[in-house]
Order: sequence, then structure tokens, then C-alpha cells
Amino acid sequence: MNETCDLVIIGGGINGTGIARDASGRGLKVLLAERGDLAEGTSSRSSKLIHGGLRYLEYREFRLVREALIEREVLLTAAPHIIRPMRFVLPYAPNQRSAAMLRFGLFLYDHLGGRRRLPGSRRLDLRRAPEGKPIRQEFHIGFEYSDCWVDDARLVVLNALDAAARGAEILTRTAVLRAERENATWRVTLRAENGAERKVTARILVNAAGPWVEQVLHGVIGENGRRHVRLVKGSHIVVKKFWEGPHAYTLQNDDRRVIFVVPYQDDLGLIGTTEIPFAEAPETAGIHEEERRYLLAAVNRTMRCALAESDIVYEYAGVRPLYDDESANPSAVTRDYVFDIEGGADRAPLLSVFGGKITTHRKLAEHALERLRPFCHSPRGPWTRGAKLPGGDIRDGDPDAFMTALAERWPRMPRRLLELYARQYGTRAEALLAGAQTETDLGRHFGGRLYEREAAFLRRTEWAKRAEDVLVRRTAHHLEMSRAEQERFAGWFEGTA
Repeated sequence: MNETCDLVIIGGGINGTGIARDASGRGLKVLLAERGDLAEGTSSRSSKLIHGGLRYLEYREFRLVREALIEREVLLTAAPHIIRPMRFVLPYAPNQRSAAMLRFGLFLYDHLGGRRRLPGSRRLDLRRAPEGKPIRQEFHIGFEYSDCWVDDARLVVLNALDAAARGAEILTRTAVLRAERENATWRVTLRAENGAERKVTARILVNAAGPWVEQVLHGVIGENGRRHVRLVKGSHIVVKKFWEGPHAYTLQNDDRRVIFVVPYQDDLGLIGTTEIPFAEAPETAGIHEEERRYLLAAVNRTMRCALAESDIVYEYAGVRPLYDDESANPSAVTRDYVFDIEGGADRAPLLSVFGGKITTHRKLAEHALERLRPFCHSPRGPWTRGAKLPGGDIRDGDPDAFMTALAERWPRMPRRLLELYARQYGTRAEALLAGAQTETDLGRHFGGRLYEREAAFLRRTEWAKRAEDVLVRRTAHHLEMSRAEQERFAGWFEGTA
């Protein structure tokens, strides 16, 4: 007999896992299927920011900016281990937006979302302020404002962990072959990586496949949607950090876009992003030569450094599935999300998600469940606004105090290693370290700060099935390891599966 679910969700990115978390917490039976790894697509290839979207004010996206600013503090409270406040320095360029326009935009940014925890904006004299030291001398005035940094792939995993803890079944490396309506139910055929097939029945089907949402509609479900996504490629480069301090920079470019320069890991800087219309298969996206030159030129135009392609230590590209509002300019395409709900009482409902951004994923999920309420009564209502994500139950929400307590409990562990575990796992680091006293107790050392115990922990608790799942998405160990070290780890990890 087929298993029966309330919801089957296609897609293990931020929107799919967010909906799975919300739905399972309402008492619904949920199954999520992801054909690859969690966050393998767009959700691990963002600019890694939880932000309101300052530049969206230019396009009068006031509702979206307000919602994102509110969510910024909600998420910071829910996951203070993987989300942290960050100050952004915005140099004023006389040939760009006027100083008055910038001040007004930042005033709105400070007040539109009811900011409580983060400090407001301020004007800087770049000739005197330490934040101005790496900026070219012709830029005299700057502004500083608040947003947050996030480990985007870990945010996806934490949503999946919370969903699973509340009863959801999370299946990675599992493709949805077919989804067919049979009156008021869906018959869904799944295929695991080993070829085994499984059939489930669902009351509601959710298509949260991101850039592949239309591909799923046509190829898996066999239907044509009324709405469409517009694929826009965003590329990022990583260089050695060339400035001192924990702050980031927002640089205005000649094409009126902005480029973020953000501290990344311990000693690197993340630069992005580009925005290029993309018509190919999303999984083939890669950074092109002209994108590298574009990002380097944007930084060199404002900063004293003279970055070259030889300074790039890592790069990645992702495809954003923006809702197609028919804007001519890719930068002006809305970052808002739109639902397409098709079906009803006698015809099994299908909800497809178009667009969205990582900052608003929790609210998107909440809205999705409210839209589905007529088709599937849940025992409980909205609940995620004040709930912690796994590992986020740090006392007083203070990650520094938590790190101090961790160091007191494990005094013989290297502090730099404990800092990494505290930042990645929050209170879950205690389960990772349980029974260990020194580095020797962590098992084989693969390079950088990667040890056998952490790899086993990720395989056991976070659906990590391949070396890349561990090195790139669950962690960023690949940035600290040589190619040979990564290959040796892959041979061990996949050989012991």
C-alpha cells in the first residue's frame, strides 16, 4: 500500500526546507525530496547576506524591503550562531547617487522594518575613519549601515533538521520521477540514488524546485503554469582579505548596481555579485571571464588595492529563479515571491513557488501554509516567528559568551577549532565534542580543521553523502585544504559510506 502524506515537497533549497519545517511544526505529515544535496543549487551560491535590500528601495519595493528588514532580526534571533550582525560602509561617489538620496534611503532602511537590535546608519569621514583606510583618497564621504551575514547552506540544513525533528521525512539524492493526479490526491513516484523506486500518496504537492520549477511542472507533473521564472546568473569571487576590521563594503558601480565586499571565513573576502540573464540549464552555470573582470574592476575603482585575476582563490556562480515580471533590466526584476496554486476540493492542489530570497524564506513558508489552509487543515497555526533553529538556543543569544563557555568545558581543544564548531553548530557542538578532550580524540586529521569525528557527525546527522557535501556545503573546509588533501578525504569518506 502507498504511504500517505499531507504534503510532498519537491526541492531541498531554502524555500523547500522552510516550507517543510513550518508544515511539520503544524502537525502535518511531510515528505521532502531533493534530487541532489540540500542547498546544492542557488541556496549555497548567494552573497551570504540576510538583508533588507537597500537598493530595492529605488524600485519602490517597499513591502518587500519592510518584510525583509523585519525578517532580518527574526532570523538573527533564531540562529545567532550562523547569522551575525555586520556593518556595511557605502562610499559616496559624486557621479553616482546623490548624498541626499543616500541619506534618505538609509533613513527609510533604518525605520521601515522597526529595527530593534541592530545599530542605525551614520555618516563617515573616510579621510579620518579607520573604515576609510582601504578606500581611494578621492572618496571623502561615506555612510555606514547594518545588515547581517549568514552561512546560507547551513541555514538550509538547519531548516531541514528542524523539519525532521518535528516528523518530516527528508530524502536527498532522491528524484521525483512522476507526480500524477488521481482526483483529490497525488500519486508520486520517487527514485533513490541506488535505483530503488517508491510510491507515496499526498494530499498536496509543493513545487519548490527553484530554477527548475518550470522543468518540474512540465517534465514531472506534465502541466503548464500560468507564471514563469526569469533566470539570472550571479557570480562571486573570493580573494585574500585586503582590509582590517569585521565590516563589509557596499560599492556603487558605473552601471548603478552595487557590489558587496564581505569578510568571508577568517581571512578571505567575498566579492559579488553579477546579474546576467541566463537561458541555459541552471546546473551548468559557471563564472565567465568578463564577470571576473567586472567584479575586479568594480573593487579597484573604489579601493586602493589593485586586485588581479591571480588574486582569486575561489569562485562560484548560481542561478537565481526570479519571478518574471517582464522588467527589461535584470537588476530591476522583483525579488518578491509569487505562488501559483492550481486545484481545489475535487482536484489535488499544486502549489508552485516562483522567486523569493533567502532573507524572506521563513515568511514565504508561513504564507504558503496559510494559502494551503483551505485544502489541508493543520492542527496548529503559525509558530516559526519566535522559534529557534537547531543550535540557536544559545543563552541570551550571545555567541561570544557561548564560545567562552565552550572553551571552559574543553580547555585542551585548540581555540580556533572550538570557534569554528561554535560558529557552525551552536549548541549542537556539544554533541559533536561529547567524550572528546583533545584533538587526538577527534580521529583522523584530513587537513585544515577537518577531523574524522566531524565528518562522521555530518554523515550521521545532516544527510552528507558525498565529500563535496561535507567540504563545500555543510562546512567551508575546502577553502583551508589543498587539492590533494580534499582528494584524500574524498577517497576516505566515499570509501567508508
